[in-house]
Amino acid sequence: MDTARHAHLRPLQPAFIMAGSGESVTYRELEARCNRLAHLFRKRGLQPLDHYAIFMENNGRYVETCGAGERSGLYFTCVNSYLTPGELAYILNNSQSRILITSMAKLDVAREAIKECPKVELCLVADGEGESERIVNLDQATAGLPETPIADECLGTAMLYSSGTTGRPKGILRPMSLQPPQRQLPMFDFLQRLWQYREGMIYLSPAPLYHSAPQAAVNLTIRMGGTAIIMESFDAERYLQLVETWGVTHSQLVPTMFSRMLKLPEEVRRRYDVSSLEIAIHAAAPCPVQVKDEMIKWWGPIIQEYYGATEGLGFTACDSQEWLAHRGTVGRVLLGELHILDASLRECPVGTAGTIWFKTATAFEYFNDPEKTKEARSPDGTMSTVGDVGYVDADGYL
Repeated sequence: MDTARHAHLRPLQPAFIMAGSGESVTYRELEARCNRLAHLFRKRGLQPLDHYAIFMENNGRYVETCGAGERSGLYFTCVNSYLTPGELAYILNNSQSRILITSMAKLDVAREAIKECPKVELCLVADGEGESERIVNLDQATAGLPETPIADECLGTAMLYSSGTTGRPKGILRPMSLQPPQRQLPMFDFLQRLWQYREGMIYLSPAPLYHSAPQAAVNLTIRMGGTAIIMESFDAERYLQLVETWGVTHSQLVPTMFSRMLKLPEEVRRRYDVSSLEIAIHAAAPCPVQVKDEMIKWWGPIIQEYYGATEGLGFTACDSQEWLAHRGTVGRVLLGELHILDASLRECPVGTAGTIWFKTATAFEYFNDPEKTKEARSPDGTMSTVGDVGYVDADGYL
């Protein structure tokens, strides 16, 4: 994330605020923290394209632990904070992570996991005391290191893992070239335009930061010089209260969150002013037609939906007006070339369900797993799928 420019232009503006604790971190402080951690990575010998991992709940140190990797050319793996020690150890070993960053809340799991991870040289505890040469406090480890950028800054990015619903989770690797961190990957330029991010925006993040969408959204907010309000966990009424309190302009949710808000008593829903919202995006799961219909009636035609995957193989989207004309759609193709194929990889007729394939929009591979990468691609290698099923209507809406 490009905090250097904003640390100069708006040093005292909050880059993000933790919704529960009220902890506020300015652009100046975030820039200093990211730089100190980037220097620590270099001091420990991590070079561009090396890997480290983050295993924490949403907290006030999460953003910098991603930001430091993004300016040091590293791949960082944000791990589901509910995993068991064995599951965490598998991802640490598979990702070849050399450093793990965790919190006091997750330290017991992390401590057990790294017993099985000889390549993890260092475990940094973001908010608690160290206890050995291998498990040390983050601030103590970075104390005295420069608050200015490392000499060889280059763009890094997340390497997140698939959910592992079929077999072991797989690391989704995007190829990186050596480029300055101020230039982001083309996929994120596209999302910034699509989601209408702008200077001065206030983004409300209600989801775990180990997921790709909230992590990208917070990152893009900070790149634009906005302020992100980060919820430690989702609560329906608290979400509405935060929209009113902070004058939130942008947010991204999942359908379950819509359902929980709609289940609030009418007087509670009407209590809060949500008129500051300019755009509310949702994805990650099918949204029941009735739920979305009610949300548009409540919030107005500001709700946008998209369908995609962390792999970045293709992307569809629709605004409220398009959805109202094609209820149940997840939009038309904006990235990639969509094909609905049957089990024999033949094109399905319009209106007939089949497996969703894309001529791949952005390059990806499953880290150190050519077999799984091959399984996700068509025999000629031009198309890829995550196995979802859908159909296209006569107007080209998925």
